[in-house]
Amino acid sequence: MRFLFTLATMMIVICPASAQTATDRTGDAKDQSIYGTITEKTPSIPQYFSWINNTNEGSTEAQTLSNLEFFKWLHDEYGMRLGIYAWDAGNIDSANYYGNMQSDKFKCQFPNGWEGIAELAKSFSCRLGLWGGPDGFGDTPEQEQARIDLLVSFCRDYGLQLFKFDAVCTQLRDEKQDSFAKAMTACRQYAPDLVVLNHRLNLGHAKPHATTFLWGGAETYIDVHMRNRSTAPHNRAGALSRGLPPGLQRLTEDHGVCISSCLDFWEDDLVLQGFNRSLILAPEIYGNPWLLRDDEFAKLSRIFNLHYRNRDILVNGIALPEKYGMHAVSRGDSSTRFITLRNLTWEPVTYDVTLNEEIGLTDTGSVEVRRYHPSESILGSFDNGETVQVEVPPFRSYLVMATTKPCQEIGVVGCDYEVVRDTEGKPVLLKLLGLPGSSTTVSLKAGGQTFGKAFVDGQESDAFLADNATIQFPGQPVAVPWHQLLAELKRVDVPADAQQLYEATCFSAENNALEVQSLHRSGPTAIPQVQKARDAFFDQELFWRRGIWDKYMFDGNPETFFSHLHYGRDTRLDGGTLRVDMGEVATVDRLSLDALLPSNDPNQPPMQLTAELSKDLTTWTTVTLTQTKKDNGKAQIAMIGKNGGSCELVDADVFTWEVTLSDAPSFRYVRISNAPERVAEFDASLNGERLDASEWTATNLFAPFSAANPVAAWQAEVEIEDNAAEGSYLCVALDGKHGANKAFAALRVDGEWVGASQRAPSFPCVAWEYPARSQDGSDTHYFPVTDQMRGKTVEVVVLGLSGGKTAITPHTWITTYQSPLESVSIRLEK
Repeated sequence: MRFLFTLATMMIVICPASAQTATDRTGDAKDQSIYGTITEKTPSIPQYFSWINNTNEGSTEAQTLSNLEFFKWLHDEYGMRLGIYAWDAGNIDSANYYGNMQSDKFKCQFPNGWEGIAELAKSFSCRLGLWGGPDGFGDTPEQEQARIDLLVSFCRDYGLQLFKFDAVCTQLRDEKQDSFAKAMTACRQYAPDLVVLNHRLNLGHAKPHATTFLWGGAETYIDVHMRNRSTAPHNRAGALSRGLPPGLQRLTEDHGVCISSCLDFWEDDLVLQGFNRSLILAPEIYGNPWLLRDDEFAKLSRIFNLHYRNRDILVNGIALPEKYGMHAVSRGDSSTRFITLRNLTWEPVTYDVTLNEEIGLTDTGSVEVRRYHPSESILGSFDNGETVQVEVPPFRSYLVMATTKPCQEIGVVGCDYEVVRDTEGKPVLLKLLGLPGSSTTVSLKAGGQTFGKAFVDGQESDAFLADNATIQFPGQPVAVPWHQLLAELKRVDVPADAQQLYEATCFSAENNALEVQSLHRSGPTAIPQVQKARDAFFDQELFWRRGIWDKYMFDGNPETFFSHLHYGRDTRLDGGTLRVDMGEVATVDRLSLDALLPSNDPNQPPMQLTAELSKDLTTWTTVTLTQTKKDNGKAQIAMIGKNGGSCELVDADVFTWEVTLSDAPSFRYVRISNAPERVAEFDASLNGERLDASEWTATNLFAPFSAANPVAAWQAEVEIEDNAAEGSYLCVALDGKHGANKAFAALRVDGEWVGASQRAPSFPCVAWEYPARSQDGSDTHYFPVTDQMRGKTVEVVVLGLSGGKTAITPHTWITTYQSPLESVSIRLEK
């Protein structure tokens, strides 16, 4: 045994918002000295907190420094301001544990203390925050004072601005309410702007010392704690449907936006968090934002920057009339309003925005209207009281500004655009956006800045600064509309190729941790700070010891493995099947599989495993792998209880199953229905040479076809245009009840079977923090449109599986994540 560590699940308790109220602190100086300077009218503080980057065992010094370097890079490159970097659980306190800075645990995690961390945060005007429990005051006056001194030292010595006190640690004992009040009062002598978050606590008469209550009680980890309740073209429709705190109270906390899983449309989620609810912590994110694509960090910074520059007026909000759709809000002052709209339907929705007191705009004069999201556009200047029509795309949020003042944001008239960088001391970078093959004349709105040079796609352009530049967008025209309904599926008999269709999805989807899926979605990074933060997350021992990435079966490391267990629970569907896709047909004369079993486990593994081999998902050949125990085959594995908690490394035996294949058959797919719990290695070789497995993939949770046993089917033919927009994908939406994981979709394309690569809610996975959610209806399956599909008739098939329900209405849409616009880069120098 090398070390002891703690793993625990987060218990979620949903508390009705009406049961709690935020304290309105607009009182005198005496009140502020006790409760601090934060009020309902305090501008929002942008925050990141580290939950999901680490779980209850806590972070480390190295991991924290890597994360802070990432945010410092965002600050230096894009001007993004992060007000608070908050450690979540496990750094001082943890579940049912109160710690201090003298413990062996703390010194192991932070061998150099927090001084260097605080200095790095301070270097880009960021302060620290900390998760903890509300108690820890012990049973004697000395123990109470020690806890108070510890909390005070965080504010005095490290500039801490936030405490997140959570019932996951413990509740506050009734007799310690005065102790809590005393501690918070003492802390505010050094941090009068201290923010104290109340997460599910009964603070009694000490409640006024907490700044916020937890609105709704929900975490926002997509497809783990928050998921879609209806069909949609992405996984964040459930998050976009969140409502408003009672009375638009800002001294509450909505748990921010999780950027870790199911990343597409994260920006729509963040726009609503920052500009719609606009709470005391906004914009607020958590998880692993370094998993975004390199081109998305500019958008992340733009949302933060736009909010920060307008933070003083965003404290004032009004709920808009019903004609503006669900949960629409206008924020600002008499001359400038930011309006957030949303559309949670499959078709675009047009709203009429009236430029008068209806949206809170009471100043007279000409009104400039700009859209800031989904893309940016100067919509024009209008008379006060005039109505402007805006179209909100399906399942998106929308941010528009109306102002009677000169706008200080840089912009472009004549086309949509994105502000990539507008950072003091650096050239301004813009992306002009237009339909492929189109042209337009543009003019620059400099927002009060003066530029001496302009470069269009790297070529100097005097015309751009002279406001008469013609921009030609590259590419060939694309099919329009790029978002449309293609077909309603009709009920048919279960097809003869049901097995091939089912297996296509089982081999195409992922059962990896959702963070691994996010990494695959975004691809490699060219930014050192991003790579370092990614490495710090994926290389932490408590990640790889969970066995939640299929690559561990192919990495040659005997201690890593891919498992179907999560916190000791078997997460397979109907017994599951280990499936391996070698990516291409290969000739093999030997297969072997290594698995790990605790040395003290009385259950011995089976002597034989049955594997099925296929090159085309149609014809399967059965072979038998025979088990032998390796000489000196030992490893260590983490045994994790069903409810989390303290876990120790235990010794494990390594078992090998192998088979020599006569005549060296050729195949691509392997499925093993009775695979061991922890598969450490899977090898295929020819003539003693191990095949390259770097591109191999595996799933281990989907049911064997014999258990899936389709009992119903729906089908339709759809035509994919030859010039379908780049980035298009098909959405097969299953409205109605089908049973949890009891309906699968797949395609037939040119006589081949194409499985769904993703689903909302996500396919079952071996999760990092908590098991992924599923539901018994309204799943949506996604298929990227490939070159193989263009100009073709594609058959869409839905299979209803045994034990499920058939009360569904499937329909298929084609859509894109972003509008399929080409871009032209602009560089502006002073």
